Amino acid sequence: MSRYLNACGGDTKKAMTLYRRNLQLSQELFTVISCFEIALRNAIDRSCSASYGANWLRDAAHNGGMFDARNTAFTKNSILDAVRKLGGRYAHNKLVAELGFGFWRYMFAPHQFTATGRILLRIFPAKPTSTPAIQYNHTYIFNELAKINDIRNRIAHHEPICFIPGTPIKDTRYVRQHYTLILQLFNWMVVDERALLYGLDHINTVCNQIDSL
Repeated sequence: MSRYLNACGGDTKKAMTLYRRNLQLSQELFTVISCFEIALRNAIDRSCSASYGANWLRDAAHNGGMFDARNTAFTKNSILDAVRKLGGRYAHNKLVAELGFGFWRYMFAPHQFTATGRILLRIFPAKPTSTPAIQYNHTYIFNELAKINDIRNRIAHHEPICFIPGTPIKDTRYVRQHYTLILQLFNWMVVDERALLYGLDHINTVCNQIDSL
């Protein structure tokens, strides 16, 4: 509890309240990230299914498949491990669900993006047009997804997210920035996030409660 006590000036009651608010905020943000992950993987799956067939993911890991190359070996092995885990329960939709956020993020890494025919930016039809200052390309998307993956992993490993990272200073800007990024990517995907997250999203409310402590 030392970080919470330091953040609350030694006030035990406030520290306990902050601890509970952090748990609530982690739950809220993890739910939103999970909804985003589902939207992302489904969009990738729809795009690749249209181009490469209904079992494109398993086929990509077979000999001669699009991921059967040295530079995409990790992706291939991740698919094969998931197929083995599913065993007789294999179905394409179950395979899609079996693969984690990090796997889908890496679909925008250079070798994976090229292997899939450089088609995956199509899932962001409302993405801004690139400028000389900012290239909204697959590398940009890869790096933005990395930010979401990082905070997802922090929550999964029970690290607090109500502080400036690495400090005992209470601050919700870290969460708010990542939340704004998720909403932005939803917008680029033309996903109605208000409908998708209806009744699930209370992040700003909890952040405001933390700020007021």
